[in-house]
Amino acid sequence: MALASIPAVVLGSIAFTVFWMLAVFPAVPFLPVGRTAGSLLGAMLMVIFQVVSPEQAYASIDLPILGLLFGTMVVSIYLERAQMFKYLGRLLSWKSKGGRDLLCRVCLVSALASALFTNDTTCIVLTEFVLKLAKQHKLPAKPFLLALASSANIGSSATPIGNPQNLVIAVESKISFIKFFLGIFPAMLVGVVINVVILLGMFWKQLSSKEGEEQKMEVEVTEMEVNSHTFVPARMSHPPPLDSQEMNDVEKNDPRKDGSRQGCAQVSDMKRLLTKKEVFLKGSVYFVSIGMLIALLMGLNMSWTALTAALILVVIDFKDAGPCLDKVSYSLLVFFCGMFITVNGFNRTGIPSGFWNFMEPYSRINHVSGVTVLSIVILLLSNLASNVPTVLLLGAQVAKSAAAVSPKYEARSWLLLAFVSTVAGNLSLLGSAANLIVCEQARRSELHKYTLSFWEHIVFGLPSTLVVTAAGLPLIRA
Repeated sequence: MALASIPAVVLGSIAFTVFWMLAVFPAVPFLPVGRTAGSLLGAMLMVIFQVVSPEQAYASIDLPILGLLFGTMVVSIYLERAQMFKYLGRLLSWKSKGGRDLLCRVCLVSALASALFTNDTTCIVLTEFVLKLAKQHKLPAKPFLLALASSANIGSSATPIGNPQNLVIAVESKISFIKFFLGIFPAMLVGVVINVVILLGMFWKQLSSKEGEEQKMEVEVTEMEVNSHTFVPARMSHPPPLDSQEMNDVEKNDPRKDGSRQGCAQVSDMKRLLTKKEVFLKGSVYFVSIGMLIALLMGLNMSWTALTAALILVVIDFKDAGPCLDKVSYSLLVFFCGMFITVNGFNRTGIPSGFWNFMEPYSRINHVSGVTVLSIVILLLSNLASNVPTVLLLGAQVAKSAAAVSPKYEARSWLLLAFVSTVAGNLSLLGSAANLIVCEQARRSELHKYTLSFWEHIVFGLPSTLVVTAAGLPLIRA
């Protein structure tokens, strides 16, 4: 694609720069409006500057991706209500054998959970619990926070629903869920193992508490500690879920208020009914979620599969879905809408095409040197422009170039882009939203506050990212 006119190139670049600046630095002092507003501002500037027409702007919004995002968020909210994440937390503390064992569990559980429930959700719901575990075992929080964020990023690379950029790639490439999973899973598995080894090597001494070595410490989180922890998959905080109206009805009939045996019997019956209903709802949530995964593995349309699962859960719940749907991160959906328009406008300037035309001869996917150069470009752009915009800017170009070499390389190029752009999130603290979520959750924790700095992260993130990427690339198969 040739460069557009000079005014379109200049104005389009200005609009994209505004979007990029607010996406990477959402609290920039002179315009602290955040990522979502920054995304909409970039989109609006593209239209005002006439880089794209209003019709082209609307057409650039990818509804299948938004539908898939919305559906998976709703399913995650119902899984939280069914206490799935509480059980994951218990798995971390069950028969623990010290700091190193805990670190390995955090890595494995966060990687698995991220592949199924997205990396951002996993980091939101497990950060506070990981801090609590570290404090109870008298261990430093830093290695566990790094383990949670980095393993969540690596684990999320294995499935189309693991992170937003994979959703984009799966929809754009039309690669089936099972092919996507099988193509990246070996690289993801090796990446998680390497990440664990690097973490253990860097924090081996710190993971031995004084009491742990002398007393063969096997401290478990108490039942009260687990039950008191609030897991929040869609947002940082929200009101406690489930059956508040019904519990109010129980309180109204509390026998202590009228002293009657009949009232006591009524309360007992109502509690039994509530317990049966909760068990039914929990079972239904797990059943529908497993069914959704099976449908995805069978190659059914991912967006409609996720939306169908979400609506089935809403119907089974058999109550006003408003409180549940209020927990959906609509700001993320709006951010994606603005980003689609902004990136489409920037693509129309011809700058991304010109950049790729320059790099394409050195980035041929059928040579080791070409794969290396392509991976370096993806790593750098993912940290400079964020991974989702990088995928939107380069995805079609990289796939087209690979298909020109041989049709068999096209799918592999998409999978390579998915793996590298995801692992790139571990390079720096700003590399992925999951890193920022862990950092902010830890910093704002009332009882277990810890501040993870940019430099503390990059000392671990740089070697981990480079080694995991280098080891995983040869294992990616289409």
